Parts: sequence; structure tokens; C-alpha cells
Amino acid sequence: MAIVVIGGHSRSVGKTSVVAGLIGALPAYNWTAFKITQYGHGICSRSGEACNCATVDHSWAISEEKDRSGESDTSRFLVAGATHSWWVRTEQGRLDEAMPTIRRRLAESENAILESNSLLKLLQPELYITVLDSAIGDFKRSAREFLDRADAVILHETGQAAWQGISLKPTGDRPVFHIHPPEYVTPEIVQFVKSKLVPAPFANHHHPPVA
Repeated sequence: MAIVVIGGHSRSVGKTSVVAGLIGALPAYNWTAFKITQYGHGICSRSGEACNCATVDHSWAISEEKDRSGESDTSRFLVAGATHSWWVRTEQGRLDEAMPTIRRRLAESENAILESNSLLKLLQPELYITVLDSAIGDFKRSAREFLDRADAVILHETGQAAWQGISLKPTGDRPVFHIHPPEYVTPEIVQFVKSKLVPAPFANHHHPPVA
């Protein structure tokens, strides 16, 4: 099973569009998709606004998306062709409490693609790609922390520079793919992802457990 993580430095940089684009471009991998949303003090890290992400016990929750209207991020994953789509909500700093359940869902998956930065503290994916837009000044601490672990960068071609004190030197030797929204996933990005994963025809083969 391949695990791909798509992160980004802020809201609204196109992480969800990249996930959906890869699901649609690589249907043979039968992706299970995950959206990780963290909240705190009634404020959602997804939108920066008051939200209803908080669970009853204010710890964490996971639910499977069934709606195919495309109106929510997790619904967009289904519309793109995901086999399953899960929405994980956790209180900030408590993602580790959800990990046993996330790992069970991963074990049930053929291949998985997850939208998150913070998961890298708890998970070692086959591929981590970060989405950056220099026109957006906000730069999450989690994105900065894991910048050196990015296997590739997807960079908006904006020509603007709103970042303060941010260096991309940690990714200096990694591929950088320039995008022009609304196209978030180019043929070059698709080919790069395929080159890093087990070919889809062999994805169904079960390998013996490692002793």
C-alpha cells in the first residue's frame, strides 16, 4: 500500500484540489482519501473561522463521507473517484489520539492519500508533497517544520512574494512544479507521483509480512 500526503503552508492554497486531481488522474490506485481538520477554541484550522468541527468530547472524531454532491472537500474526493473518503477532526495537539483509528482505516485501504501537514509527526508516507503560494503571507508552523521532508513542491506561479523570513532552501534539491490555477495537477506532477509509487497493476498483490 502506498501512502501519499499532501500538505501546504496555509489555507486556500489548493491542497484539496491537488488531492482530488491526483485521485482523478490515477484511478487505478483505488485511493482512500483523508481530510484532517484541526480545531481549537471554536476556530477551525481549515477556514480560520468559527466552526462546528468540534466533537462532543472536544477530542477527535472520524466520519466517512457518503455525499457525492461535491460541495465539501471530502465529497470532492468521492466525486474525483476515491473508493472511500474520511473526515478526521481533532483538537489541536491531539491528533495522536486519532491515529489508532486512522491506522486501521489505512490498513483497510488499497492506497491512501491524505491532506495534512501534522500527520508527518506520526506517519511516514511514501511521498509528501507541499503546496505553496508565495502570494499568501501566512505560513503554518507545521508546514515550515516539515518543509525539508517534502519530496516535491507544487508552487503557484503568482510572481508575488508575501512571505516574510521564509526560505525554500530545505527543498533546494527537490522537484518544483509550477501551476496556474484552476489547473492544480499537471501531467508532470502525475508522472512524478507515479514514478514514486508501486505500479498500479501490482498494487493488489499482497506481500508477506516482514518478520
